[in-house]
Amino acid sequence: MARIVIMQHPLIQHKIGIIRRTETGSRDFRHMISEVAMLMCYEATRDLKLVDVDIETPICPTTVKELEGKKLAVVPILRAGLGMVDGMLTMIPAAKVGHIGLYRNEETLEPVEYYCKLPKDCAERDVFVVDPMLATGGSASAAITMLKEKGVRNIRFMCIIAAPEGVERMKKDHPDVELYIGALDERLNENGYIVPGLGDAGDRIFGTK
Repeated sequence: MARIVIMQHPLIQHKIGIIRRTETGSRDFRHMISEVAMLMCYEATRDLKLVDVDIETPICPTTVKELEGKKLAVVPILRAGLGMVDGMLTMIPAAKVGHIGLYRNEETLEPVEYYCKLPKDCAERDVFVVDPMLATGGSASAAITMLKEKGVRNIRFMCIIAAPEGVERMKKDHPDVELYIGALDERLNENGYIVPGLGDAGDRIFGTK
């Protein structure tokens, strides 16, 4: 079973508290989502492999550490996942970006695919799938299945808010995928929304509601 990491850092918890508030507007919501993603990226990349590289400083030659290979990719689940991309790229600017488009059927709560565009060498990269919310887990599981079908093997999933039901779905469907969670909430309500949650992340990011 892969690792499940629930963030405990005070800055992450503070910023999640702000984005939960009804009165937080789209501009501040977008900014905070990006900042939380950046802070979470720090934790999710903790075990990336390093290699020794010989360089020259202005003073003398020395040996420093650099990421081995530097082949990383960020794949947001559209549309809300876009809100996390800038924060991720702030930390790993050399990463390539793919996109997976899924929406949730409001009656069945199951994901429906409408778009998939990935870097050509995605199968050779460590891929971070990002989506602010992990509710039923259907969209995240479907996105990861799509990646695996295209040959991607090194996958990590990052979300800001998760419900226990979504975590269990991911553990069942993809026990090899590491989960990085900003906050684990209580449950899903009868409409499939996370409680207490923060509402519809996509609507709040883009101001569409």
